[in-house]
Amino acid sequence: MTDLTLADSFPAADREAWLVLVDKTLKGADFDKRLVTTTYDGLKLQPIYEQSAGADVPQKAAQGWAILQRVDIPAVEDANTQVLRDLEAGASGLSMLLSGHGGPSGFGVEANTVEDFDRLLDGVHLDMIPLRLDAGQRGPEAAAALLALYEKRGIDAGSADITLGLDPIGQLALHGTQVDQKNALDVVPAGSSITAFQADGRAFHNAGASEAQELACALAAAVTYLRWLEGAGVPLATAVSQVAMVLSVDADMFLSAAKFRAARLLWARVQEAMDLSPAPLKLHAEASWRMMSKRDPHVNLLRATAATFAAATAGADSLTMLPFTSAIGLPDRFARRMARNVQLVLGEESRLGHVADPAAGSGFMDGVAHEMATEAWRRFQEIEAAGGIIEALSSGNIQCQIAETKEARAKNVAKRKDALTGVSEFPHLAETPADVLALLEASAFAATNTLAPYRASEPFEALRDASDQATQTSGARPKILLANLGSVADFTTRATWAANVFEAGGIEALQNDGFEDGAAAAAAFAQSDAQIAILCSSDEVYQAKAADAAKALSEAGAKHVYLAGRPDDGLGAAGVGTFVYAGCDILALLKDAHALLGVAP
Repeated sequence: MTDLTLADSFPAADREAWLVLVDKTLKGADFDKRLVTTTYDGLKLQPIYEQSAGADVPQKAAQGWAILQRVDIPAVEDANTQVLRDLEAGASGLSMLLSGHGGPSGFGVEANTVEDFDRLLDGVHLDMIPLRLDAGQRGPEAAAALLALYEKRGIDAGSADITLGLDPIGQLALHGTQVDQKNALDVVPAGSSITAFQADGRAFHNAGASEAQELACALAAAVTYLRWLEGAGVPLATAVSQVAMVLSVDADMFLSAAKFRAARLLWARVQEAMDLSPAPLKLHAEASWRMMSKRDPHVNLLRATAATFAAATAGADSLTMLPFTSAIGLPDRFARRMARNVQLVLGEESRLGHVADPAAGSGFMDGVAHEMATEAWRRFQEIEAAGGIIEALSSGNIQCQIAETKEARAKNVAKRKDALTGVSEFPHLAETPADVLALLEASAFAATNTLAPYRASEPFEALRDASDQATQTSGARPKILLANLGSVADFTTRATWAANVFEAGGIEALQNDGFEDGAAAAAAFAQSDAQIAILCSSDEVYQAKAADAAKALSEAGAKHVYLAGRPDDGLGAAGVGTFVYAGCDILALLKDAHALLGVAP
C-alpha cells in the first residue's frame, strides 16, 4: 500500500497567514472582543494555539482513574447494601460521607464507632480498594474508628489505599469552626505514610471561586498541613505523601482540565522549594455541586460526562461523580448507577483510561495550565504574606475575594452569558419530577465569614418554584402571549427565543401562527388568559406595525407590553414597556414579570 502523506500536498500553515484570513472575516471588528475569551481570573483564552513542544506537567502515579462511588445513605445496613452493589457493578472504591460532614449535599452515613464501620463495610475487602473518608468536623474521631477497623481485620492501613480526609481548614472555611491542629495530628499513626490530610478546594469552588482562587486556597491548605506534619517530627519527604488534594470538576471541560494540570505543576513547585524531588500529588476530583441543577436534572448527566472527560484527560487519580438527582435529594439506585456508568463508558468504551496523558501536546491545555498555575501561585503568595490560609480565612480576606467572583458569575448567569441548559436556556415546564429516596433539606451556613455553597441555577429555580406554587394555588400557570407579527419567517427566531426567556421563569408562552396586525394580536390577547404580551417579529415589521400593536395590546388589557429586540426610543414612547434582548438582565426582567402577574416570591 502506498503511504500517502496528504499534508505534504498543502502549504505549511502559520499564524500570520491565519490572521490574514481572520481579518478578512472580521471585516474590521475587534479581534479580542470577537475571538478572545476572558476567564474570571483575567486569563485571555485565544481562539487558536500552536502545538506544544511537550508536556512538562508531572504525571500521576498510575494510568487511568479510580471510580469512587459516593456512600451517603444514612442507615448503615442500607448503605452496606449499596456499597456491595456498587463494587460488584463497576466501582473501583468508595467515597464515604458521614452524617455531619458539613457539605451542601446534606446526607451522610450514621457511622460513629468501629462496630458501625464494621457493619457498613461488611463483605468489603479493604486491602483491595481505594477508600476516602469525608467526615467534616468529626474527622479525627471517625478516622480513628476507621483505622481501628483496619487493625481489627489485620490490615496494614499504611499499605492500603486510604485517605482519612482530615481537613480542619476546610471546616473553618465552611463553618467557622476552630482549627484543632493537635487533634488532627494525633490520628496519624507514627512512622506511617498513610494519606491523612486532604487540602480541599470544594469549599472555595462551591462558594463561587475562580479556578486560580480554588487552586491557591487548596495549595495554601496543603502547605499548612505539611508544616504541621514537619512540626510533629515527620520528615518532609514522608509528609508530602500524607497530604492529598481534592478539587471540583465542572462542565467547563477545558478550564477544569487545565486546573487539574495546574495543580500538579503547583505541587511540584512546592516540593522543589523544599529541596525535594517532586513526588506525584494524590489528586481526587469530585463533580461540582455548583454546576448541579434541580430543574431538568437529566441535563446533569451531560454535565457529568463533560466533567468526567475533563478529570480523565487532566490526570485525576480518582473521581467521584455526583448522581444527577443530588440537588433534589438522596439519590436512588438508578441515579447512583448512572454516576458510575458515565465513567465506565468514557474509561472503557472511549478508552480514556488507557492513555497515559491524553492532553499531552495540546498547546491550549499546556498554555492555559501554565498561565493558571502562575496566577494561582501569585494568589498563594498573597495568602502566605497575609499569615497563611488560617489567618486569611479568619480575617475574611479570602471570603471577600471569592464573593467578588461570585457576584461576577451571578451577573453573567442573570444575563445568560453563562447559560444553564434546562434552567435559564431551553426550560421544560412539563418536566416529570425525578425520583429520590428523600428530599434534600437546606443546610445551615450561618456563621460569620464562612463560605456558603450555592448552585448557579438557584435564582432561576426560585422563579420556577414560585410559578409552580402560583399554579397550584390558582389552577393556572402564569402566561404571556407571543404577539407574533407578520409571516413565520419574520417572527419565528425571536418568538422561539422569547418563549425560552419567559419559560425560564415559569411563565408559559402562548404560541400562535402569527397575526396580520396589532388589532388581530389584541383580539387574540383578549380571548386568552394571559396578562402580559411580547411583540415578536423582524426589525422591518416592527417599524411598520409595532407601535400600533403595542397600543392595541394595552387597550386590550395587557398589563405590560414587551418587545423582543434592542431598545428603540420611538417604540418605547409608543407603548413598549420593556425591550428583551441578548445581554439584558433576564433574571431581573423575570422578577419584574412575576411582580406584574402577582406571583409571590
